Amino acid sequence: LGWNESQQCRLLLPEQLQLCRRHLEVMPSIVRAARHTQALCQQTFADMRWNCSSIQRAPRFGPDLLKGTREAAFVHALAAATVAHGIARACASGELPLCSCGPGPPGDPGPGGRWGGCGDNLGYGLQLGAAFADSARAARTGTPGSHAMNLHNSAVGRTVLSDSLDTKCKCHGVSGSCSVKTCWKGLSNLDEIASELKSKYLAAIKVSHRLVGARKQLIPKEMDARPVTETDLVYLISSPDYCTPNLQLGSLGTQDRQCNKSSVGSASCDLLCCGRGYNTYTEEVQERCHCRYRWCCSVACRTCRRTVHRHVCK
Repeated sequence: LGWNESQQCRLLLPEQLQLCRRHLEVMPSIVRAARHTQALCQQTFADMRWNCSSIQRAPRFGPDLLKGTREAAFVHALAAATVAHGIARACASGELPLCSCGPGPPGDPGPGGRWGGCGDNLGYGLQLGAAFADSARAARTGTPGSHAMNLHNSAVGRTVLSDSLDTKCKCHGVSGSCSVKTCWKGLSNLDEIASELKSKYLAAIKVSHRLVGARKQLIPKEMDARPVTETDLVYLISSPDYCTPNLQLGSLGTQDRQCNKSSVGSASCDLLCCGRGYNTYTEEVQERCHCRYRWCCSVACRTCRRTVHRHVCK
């Protein structure tokens, strides 16, 4: 839908209202980025006790995403990266009138290569994405510590995105000989960005917002912890174990979640069910099988039935 500055923009936070009015053409990309953030978060944590289902309530987050948790750190970083990614790709695809392809780097991309195509406009994506996302983070609705944490984690998300910018090439030549290559700078897919941020989530550092010299900084809570760097996700409070429902903590529990009996990872029935055990259900499913290609031009399949066993946490 086309955005209208007097209607849709008013639905946003006051800090984002002016940005929306000045950049109406970018709003569809930002809306898509918000949806991608929701889907990616749930996909990335599908096998964990906290499976990011609460993100569906955005922007009315629960305590798991409002109180400076490790989960909040991941969501803010992913959202920042996704918004910048979406704008950078929209520039390259010609959707936005005020930007175009990313600038070509100096030099050449290597033997037989030449710069061409249309690279992702990372610079514009980072600039406008940070202005829009961080304006909401600056809203005085939380503690100074949570603001500092959110801004730091958003910057980490954009750093991971920037580091993913790589040279991509397409071959030309007789019979695919690749004697000539056209190359451009492109960003990694968002699922790779989300996977990298999940690794940082697992290694996140617990911090406190303390006065150091003339200003407050995010300092590791534990004295023996390594210093916080620009690539570390940080959090302020420990998360619940998310095993049982607790609305005050933002825990939905894992009851009725499907687990993997043969797994030894986070999706295993032992870990996902928190030692409560699980129930096994037998179900018969229908699926296409014995498919054959028919000349010309269709695929014929039979319908097969098979029995599957599902394991659900008590």
